[in-house]
Amino acid sequence: MNEEKGLINGKSFLLDWNRIKIVLVLAIPAMIENTLQVFIGVVDTYFVSRLGTEAIAGVGITNLIMNIYIAFFIAIGVGTTAIVARNIGAGNTEAANYSLKQSIIMALGIGIVSGLINLTFSIRLFSLLGAEERVIDYAIPYFLIVAGPSVFLCVMMVLSSALRGSGDTRTPMNVGVIANIINAILDYVLIFGIFGFGGLGIVGAALATTISRIVGVIILLVKINDKKGKLSINILEKWNVDKKAIKSITRIGLPAAFEKLIMRSGQLVYSGMIIKIGTEAYAAHNIAGTIESFSYLPGFGFAIAASTLVGQSLGAEKPEEAEGYGLLSNLLSTIFMVVVGAIFYIAAPFLAGIFTKDAEVSILVVKVLRIIAFFQPFLCITFVITSALQGAGDTKFPMYSTLIGIWGVRVLGVYFLGIVLKMGLVGVWIAYAFDIFIRGIILMTRFLKGKWKLIKI
Repeated sequence: MNEEKGLINGKSFLLDWNRIKIVLVLAIPAMIENTLQVFIGVVDTYFVSRLGTEAIAGVGITNLIMNIYIAFFIAIGVGTTAIVARNIGAGNTEAANYSLKQSIIMALGIGIVSGLINLTFSIRLFSLLGAEERVIDYAIPYFLIVAGPSVFLCVMMVLSSALRGSGDTRTPMNVGVIANIINAILDYVLIFGIFGFGGLGIVGAALATTISRIVGVIILLVKINDKKGKLSINILEKWNVDKKAIKSITRIGLPAAFEKLIMRSGQLVYSGMIIKIGTEAYAAHNIAGTIESFSYLPGFGFAIAASTLVGQSLGAEKPEEAEGYGLLSNLLSTIFMVVVGAIFYIAAPFLAGIFTKDAEVSILVVKVLRIIAFFQPFLCITFVITSALQGAGDTKFPMYSTLIGIWGVRVLGVYFLGIVLKMGLVGVWIAYAFDIFIRGIILMTRFLKGKWKLIKI
């Protein structure tokens, strides 16, 4: 930022401890929430894996299908966060509450429709993905119980997004903690049984997931029905569908959905290329990716902070403050992620050894982790600056940058470096790093130019 933009009230924005605390208060609960979800997810996978290969495959395919729907659930969440944050920043809590009601209506509609599709076409969906008959027979009960009532997941994600947009990241964190602990406990009880109860196997795992989501929705509904918070609606009063409001949420959120779908489709394509490179390469790729996901945790937290503070600052008609909060969130996230990258580089052999004893796979994992260590600052930008732009309502540009990065750089790069030049997995991750670098530059350039400050929502 130039001197005029970089100084607010005579102090350097990036060194203002009060503003740093504002960012941290929003980011840390989101980081904790995501960290616990990762660890609970590991526990969940561990319990299911004890049921056998078919169980793991069934859960994996269910998640693959659900990821498509989740892209659209996220879209409503992104639109809700942007509009709620803008209205809260403007001091218009009535408009924020009204937008929340329209978001809930959308969540109910999309959640119910996706559930009906899952219930009606479950077997066809599994067959379309090439699942073996023994896997389909085993996994259908899990899929129907988890994917059928997907409306609860959609509503939970939207309510959490609205609360974050209002500046409340503690409640989604607490709800996430409670829901995931319930899921872990019920996993054990319902899968394996206790006190004479024999357990339900894969059905128990599905029930644990769905029950935990229902509990999460109930807690969130109680929260927003409480008049003490910034967001407060009476869930028992009359609800009307406002096409204009829904169109506004959709206009902002839909590009975020397409961005996720672009990324998922690209991942499927280049994952197929990695499989062709070799089994060891694919195993090492998945291990490195699992380890890399821990570096996402600070990025996720500061991305939430950036989205909320940019939206609220624009609502308060303080565009330069919005820019300052976006850059400050990115700076703090970069510090955290660079530390994680340093750990990856130094402890690469140790981290690889946790996941594999195969010498060839371990060597590949070490090489990849040391590549990952160097592109953490740019990975940070793809998280935080993307969310900052989305918080401003500028959701199309991140979608375009993802299209360029995933399909124009990563997929082509994986093919050229990994297969044509026979650089193997190292070539794959160099292409990955180049994609992140290009996208980081594009996104930061867009943010600094400031066109997003003029967007009306």
